[in-house]
Amino acid sequence: MFLILTALVDQPRHGYGIVQEVGRLSQGRMQLKVGTLYGALDRLTGEGLVTPDRDEVESGRLRRYYRLTDLGAQELAADALRLAENAAVATQRLRTRGVALPGGTGIVGGLA
Repeated sequence: MFLILTALVDQPRHGYGIVQEVGRLSQGRMQLKVGTLYGALDRLTGEGLVTPDRDEVESGRLRRYYRLTDLGAQELAADALRLAENAAVATQRLRTRGVALPGGTGIVGGLA
């Protein structure tokens, strides 16, 4: 859900566009299945976090675009803060244990 909302921050996207953007954002670690995506979009729409933006026909196929709502942006911001705080705690605990952090950046496993 987090990456789906993140994929919609900058612009509305259709389903396949969301799948591609989630893959890019996760550096290929997350490969959304179409069925999973549309189930998540139904849930996010029901919660008022995303809303259909428009429908377009491209090459004879209907594409529904979704956009992030203001409530969705607020929820994403709260989740991002929570994740950053959790990552900071994990990073500090790893330092205390003497685990070398990649690049000396304070980042462990790609999380900040």
